[in-house]
Amino acid sequence: MPRPLRRVFDYSLPADLPRPKVGARVRVPFGRTEVVGIVTGFAKTSSYRLKPVAGVIDGDAFLAPDLITLASWLSGYYHHPLGEVYATLLPSAARHGAVPDPRWPLSWTATAGDVEGLERAPRQKAAFEMLRDLGAAVPEQELPALGIDRRTLGALADKGLVRSAETRPVYRTERSPISLNSEQQAAVSAIKASIGTRAIHLLDGVTSSGKTEVYMRVIAKIIDGGGQVLVLVPEIGLTPQTLARFRRRFGAAAALHSAESDSARLRTWMQCRSGDHRILIGTRSAVFTPFANLGLIIVDEEHDASFKQQEGLRYSARDVACKRAQLLEIPAVLGSATPALETLANVARGRYRLNELKSRAGGALMPRFRVLDIRGRRLRDGLSDPLLHAIRRHLGASNQVLVFINRRGFAPTCLCSSCGWQARCADCDARLTLHEVPRALRCHHCDRRYAYPDACPGCGAQTLVHLGTGTQRVDAALREQFPGIPLYRIDRDTARSPRRLAAQLDDIRQGGAAILVGTQILAKGHHLPAVTLVAVIDADNGFLSSDFRAPERTAQNIVQVAGRAGRAERPGEVWIQSYDPANPNLNALIDHGYAGFASIQAAERRAARLPPYAAMAMLRAESTDAAAAVKLLRLAAGVIRDAWDSHRREALGGPPHGGSGTAIETAEDSHEFELMGPAPAPLARLRNRLRYQYMICARRRRSLHAVLSALETAELAVPNVRWSIDVDPLDTF
Repeated sequence: MPRPLRRVFDYSLPADLPRPKVGARVRVPFGRTEVVGIVTGFAKTSSYRLKPVAGVIDGDAFLAPDLITLASWLSGYYHHPLGEVYATLLPSAARHGAVPDPRWPLSWTATAGDVEGLERAPRQKAAFEMLRDLGAAVPEQELPALGIDRRTLGALADKGLVRSAETRPVYRTERSPISLNSEQQAAVSAIKASIGTRAIHLLDGVTSSGKTEVYMRVIAKIIDGGGQVLVLVPEIGLTPQTLARFRRRFGAAAALHSAESDSARLRTWMQCRSGDHRILIGTRSAVFTPFANLGLIIVDEEHDASFKQQEGLRYSARDVACKRAQLLEIPAVLGSATPALETLANVARGRYRLNELKSRAGGALMPRFRVLDIRGRRLRDGLSDPLLHAIRRHLGASNQVLVFINRRGFAPTCLCSSCGWQARCADCDARLTLHEVPRALRCHHCDRRYAYPDACPGCGAQTLVHLGTGTQRVDAALREQFPGIPLYRIDRDTARSPRRLAAQLDDIRQGGAAILVGTQILAKGHHLPAVTLVAVIDADNGFLSSDFRAPERTAQNIVQVAGRAGRAERPGEVWIQSYDPANPNLNALIDHGYAGFASIQAAERRAARLPPYAAMAMLRAESTDAAAAVKLLRLAAGVIRDAWDSHRREALGGPPHGGSGTAIETAEDSHEFELMGPAPAPLARLRNRLRYQYMICARRRRSLHAVLSALETAELAVPNVRWSIDVDPLDTF
């Protein structure tokens, strides 16, 4: 049942109904209602008084056997109710018993028309240019994600600028005109040789090293053999450009992501299950799509935190992809210029095969790094004079400059210099960020908005000041310093849809002097050939954070955004402003690259017994009553400690000397298990709910799962408290 239940249920099958297959959907009575369930098996007897199945929806298995097995693994590994696991696997429409429309949707293409007549219709012009630039037929279901509505499409059709057709995908594998270098060829050969096995490959390639071409060469081999390929990307914003590239190469490719309608997602799901679609490109949840003959799974930018689900079933799509590949006995390829430390640890343990691309494709040089010591320097809205001179030099050569600051808005803190009042969210333990366009105070956690006060609400003085720097502040400062230079700000506020992001990037790729200001959206795989200078405004926060994962994320962001510089024939520079230029993590990254940084971080994590050298889970509780949340966590901690004592006794062969039942603890055993908490979450109050957590660490993963399993059967009912288990958490301190 797609319900938060940890068990399956028995029903009788009436003689007048067809026998469904395992994995088929059926309608069954459940309490006072009727729900859609998934058949997981058959039994000759049952100890329950059975209700009959009300109806069989699918004549064939809706979920393939590997997904049934995967669901059980997900429930066990993430200690999540099996019913909610199935609810996560199924598209929303499928959970309600919908049957997909068998007809193929219309696909739209741009004609060879002229946009001059569209100057007074900017939405029509943008939609036409989007379809024209994609260069292939776009299924109707993907248009909303591109920001193209039916009215705009109809107007273009009336003008003869677009046309539609009902077309089935036709895949082709033409010989690529691109010549591979020796490293690319070695990677392609190694991955091809592992087809039909459980091999997991790490494709560790510097930015612009041609990882996508390696993917495509292997995909062509799978397609020629009649197989299918799943490509996971971290963000919806990357999907249109990735789709366009794959469609140009292979003639067709399907997309699956949250911006599509429920019916469109279900149709794509079924077309992959039937084998009509041979290539699927999707975000996190696409990992659960059924296939007729899946032969390869690719996880691009495998390090990206977007692959981790943060609510409900808190799965990692990267790890689930590897597990699914093993179940199907097919290879998986994890690609990144900045692999996660967990992935590198699996390479070191011999679990993953390493394929390296150490040089950029086409002979482009890696950018030069420079750390700018800003101690004692006067900054203009976060920008130092030497950096402004460097920006002016690159713009004078008709090049483009990318200024990276991973904080949107104008200023992250608004306070009164007279009484110390600070603008804080009424619903969250968070400061409000000032946004100038439109002018308001906003909470970046719950998105509540507040009018900007005319005077201090605390003392009435006209002494409000804005501390810190965000993308809007840097944008305003650069417009003042470089009037007349095109400036593009790219963050969550300006790139709300893939269409808007693609339109901005298309303008940037036209060339000419320009300034780009943005957050990590700009760091994710975009090809910007005219960028020759990347400026990182504030790298210190991440390297000095109390979160043990923050330095890794910061280094990944720096390397990824630095990779936008010097991708063509023009050499690139990366300037990093820092108040702590002697930071060992920063220096390792600059002097020895990401591999050197990862080596230092790995040593620190190993010494501190932190992932990937220990297994970790987070027990989270939230309530409107702090005492109730803490009470539940203390009850859970008692269950965990009892389970650990029992597990340790079993591991040591039972109670020592036939005595009291307490095992002898060795020095090594004392580091086997740690329980820390209860403590407030990093953001202790969110949307007026108070959040607390317990951190559980174990040296061996089987020990961690042994104690977590005890929570599944424990009676942990405290009124008005929601609790969850997060295995392999990304957000900790």
